[in-house]
Amino acid sequence: MSATTSPDVEPVTSDKKMRLTAVIVASALFMQNLDSTVIATGLPAMAKSFHADPLHMSVALTSYLISLSVFIPASGWMADHYGSRTVFRAAIIVFTLGSIACGFAPSLWFLVAARILQGLGGAMMVPVGRLVILRTVSRAQMVAAMSWITMPALIGPIIGPPLGGLIVTYFSWRWIFDINIPIGIIGAIAVTIFIPDVRAPGRGGKLDVLGLFLTGLAMAALMAGFETVGRGIIPLSYVIGLFGIGFITGLLYIRHAKGHENPVLDLSLMRIPTFASSVTAGSLFRIAVGATPFLLPLMLQLTFGDSAMQSGLITFASAVGALSMKPAAQPILRKFGFRNVLVVNGALAAILVGVSAAFTPNWPDLLLAAVLLLSGVFRSLQFTAFNSIAYGDVPRPRMSAATSLYSTIQQLSLTLGIVVGAAALETSTALRHHSAATISDFAVAFLVVAAISAIAIPICAKLPNNAGEALSGHHAGG
Repeated sequence: MSATTSPDVEPVTSDKKMRLTAVIVASALFMQNLDSTVIATGLPAMAKSFHADPLHMSVALTSYLISLSVFIPASGWMADHYGSRTVFRAAIIVFTLGSIACGFAPSLWFLVAARILQGLGGAMMVPVGRLVILRTVSRAQMVAAMSWITMPALIGPIIGPPLGGLIVTYFSWRWIFDINIPIGIIGAIAVTIFIPDVRAPGRGGKLDVLGLFLTGLAMAALMAGFETVGRGIIPLSYVIGLFGIGFITGLLYIRHAKGHENPVLDLSLMRIPTFASSVTAGSLFRIAVGATPFLLPLMLQLTFGDSAMQSGLITFASAVGALSMKPAAQPILRKFGFRNVLVVNGALAAILVGVSAAFTPNWPDLLLAAVLLLSGVFRSLQFTAFNSIAYGDVPRPRMSAATSLYSTIQQLSLTLGIVVGAAALETSTALRHHSAATISDFAVAFLVVAAISAIAIPICAKLPNNAGEALSGHHAGG
């Protein structure tokens, strides 16, 4: 059964039902986030199996990311026309089928095609999963629900690499994809049984095909440029060309969107102050979050001499910290309000990223883990606050458009974090004429991404005292 809600009526959902829905959505998103990180450790084994050059195996990563980026803009329109539950369930099924195909891949190019299919599923799964939450819970429940669905983005990149190493070392790289199968089957069944097909009035009309083409080309070019810059995979002139195509088609889309009644990415949402602040400040914060899981394991393994398993156990402390913050997010936001939390907590999170620059092999593992645990706590709260306040003032009929735009920019900023972290590391190494990255070079990289995340603080400070009070229950001055 499906139902259409009035745009002015808040959904009535029990806390138990809200938590169940959030856990189902979070489990599907965890599958997607875990898969996107666990595969990296299996690339050498895959190359050996396919008799391919290991350097060429990065196409298995980039093909997925490009597919994800190309199809995300269409997710809102799909949810409006076919129902958020229907599209979310279909996305889980497509992603699971893509995983099965990856596990059976007999060649590199078969794997690439299967990864593109996975990307199509993932592109619908992430924003539409968020939309399922937004359409089934009240604004007062949104912070609690968002604290659940932010977990996959924080935990997946942390446990992915050590889990991948464990699977590849003791089993087969094909098991990396097989672990998605039971999660996908259970997830599709759970969505069918427990999640109502609540529809809200959304964007009408036909799909903005030209807009989808322009955004798809822009995202594909930018993502390909980000993934290849400085890696010597393709000539530098090609990389510059990719960025040029991305920026030009992006500008063409902006011009197109201004004259279109229902653009595939509704940029007019940036006129909503809380949404705009979450997008801009949140993107700066995600650059640091995206860079950290890339820089930290490399530093521990290349300069500390830790094994992949040892570094994984240390970095797992961040996941523990993120989980511990989940039940405290709502009370903290209720007491202090979104603006105060985003400013103070954002400063603490940036400082702790910067503290990573001081790490040396002389630090006891317990102290390293303690710092990373605290970092996970503050990052988790910041993610929950950004992801919640983004939708606090968005009218319900525009929720699908908001999830498409937010997810598209989120994907770019997380990928940009890896690029910025790698660029800072390589630049420091080159300027100091080091033959390989040293601890001091990693320190520079951590300080750079910490500084970028700190730029978000004054943006958050411009929010009014009562920003998001319908979500948090905080009353400024009360």
